[in-house]
Amino acid sequence: MSERDSYVNGEFCWVDLATSDVEGATRFYGELLGVKAEAAPGDPEETGGYGFFTKDGKQVAGYGPIQQEGQPPAWSSYIKVEDADETVAKVKEAGGNVVFGPIDIPNEAGRTAVCQDPTGAYISIVQQGRHPGAQLVNVPGSWTWNNLLTRDPDAAAEFYGKVFGWSRTQPEGAPEFIWNWQMEGQSWPEGLAGLLAMGSDVPFDAPPYWQVYLAVEKLDDAIELTNRSGGRLIFGPQDIPVGSFASVFDPQGAAVSLLEPDYPDPR
Repeated sequence: MSERDSYVNGEFCWVDLATSDVEGATRFYGELLGVKAEAAPGDPEETGGYGFFTKDGKQVAGYGPIQQEGQPPAWSSYIKVEDADETVAKVKEAGGNVVFGPIDIPNEAGRTAVCQDPTGAYISIVQQGRHPGAQLVNVPGSWTWNNLLTRDPDAAAEFYGKVFGWSRTQPEGAPEFIWNWQMEGQSWPEGLAGLLAMGSDVPFDAPPYWQVYLAVEKLDDAIELTNRSGGRLIFGPQDIPVGSFASVFDPQGAAVSLLEPDYPDPR
């Protein structure tokens, strides 16, 4: 399934980039993904300089400048919820933190908050208004997957189960430290997202985080472009059942994973 016009509550519906150099980042991702950068409608002072990456006229992700001093460049993942205020109450009850919000998004796009799960990973929620979420997914030039890396998968499973109704299942043939998140009514039968237990091979000071995957035409070319543009390779490339992926830092320092997909069926 590549074109989307709706998401169910509890599914990821959007990703966006906060960057220290909007001009440099939009230039890099424009070349990497073949996307255009379009400013959000309205007064830039009200929208905070937010904009959209578009592919074939469809929104695939968002971007904007860093909003707080000391905030590192990063990609964020958004889970659709019925009521943002009720969800942040659940986050607190389940042992998580509410870092920011809930606040209304300009242009009646919805209501959002940034939270932190008990293992330390940041996750965003959105009560959708006029904004439909990503309109094109799972094809080169768009967002395709989210993966939680954490040192405490049991605590993560308890938290996301209580707040969003998720459960974790182990894909057939997968190593014991890899799971998929599942939820009743989900649109993607293979799973909502992934879960990976961080092992001794991960630097001890690396924080838990939600990994964003972007689909690219040719992974080797994407890695070469990243290195040439001032970014660098973190991990990979590595073959997996649905393609080949690598994790990189973009030229501004935001971590992102790139996937050359080989999906067996349209998603």
